[in-house]
Amino acid sequence: MIDREDMLALTRRMTVKRTSMTRIAGGYMDSDGCIDGTFNIAFLKLSPADREKNLQIAKKVPFAETNQNLQEYKFLQENMQSDSLWKLLMGMRACGLKNDALMETFYEIVGANYKSKGDYAVYVFHDRYDIPMKGTDHERQGESEKMYEYLICVICPVSGDYEPGDPECGFLFPAFMDESAALNYIDIYQADMNHPHIELLEMLGI
Repeated sequence: MIDREDMLALTRRMTVKRTSMTRIAGGYMDSDGCIDGTFNIAFLKLSPADREKNLQIAKKVPFAETNQNLQEYKFLQENMQSDSLWKLLMGMRACGLKNDALMETFYEIVGANYKSKGDYAVYVFHDRYDIPMKGTDHERQGESEKMYEYLICVICPVSGDYEPGDPECGFLFPAFMDESAALNYIDIYQADMNHPHIELLEMLGI
């Protein structure tokens, strides 16, 4: 089960002034799943307006209805091998999205599996969240000693000049549990639970 307070702790940092996002990368896909274009940029190099717009997109995942639209899944051991998507996500996380070859491989995997009636965008965010130390009274105490490094991925329909709409699905990886990264868990977001993108689960092997 996902702890709602954990998700709120992440979203509270998702403002232009407080964000710790390091990077955003994305691929623009046509309805057949072919890559139309990509980008990869340090988050703080975006204009304040673009930072705000992209934070609102990223926030859709952790701010979703916990354990309903946002659900926790565990990777099976056999789906955590060297040729797995889990391994690719670990590599993307470790390099902070700076490896364009890994990112393009990820977009290609999404394109080969995702079902869409129109063009769409795949956005990936990298963040490092300094977990505040808290005493038994839950008050913050001094500097943080732990860091939660994670990715948020969203898949959005696009219109016009690559303008993204609200995410249809996405994920938070690795899951945030007990104030640390649970590397064998992932939180999956589905905007419409009546018509979920099951192919996302199949692609991830969960």
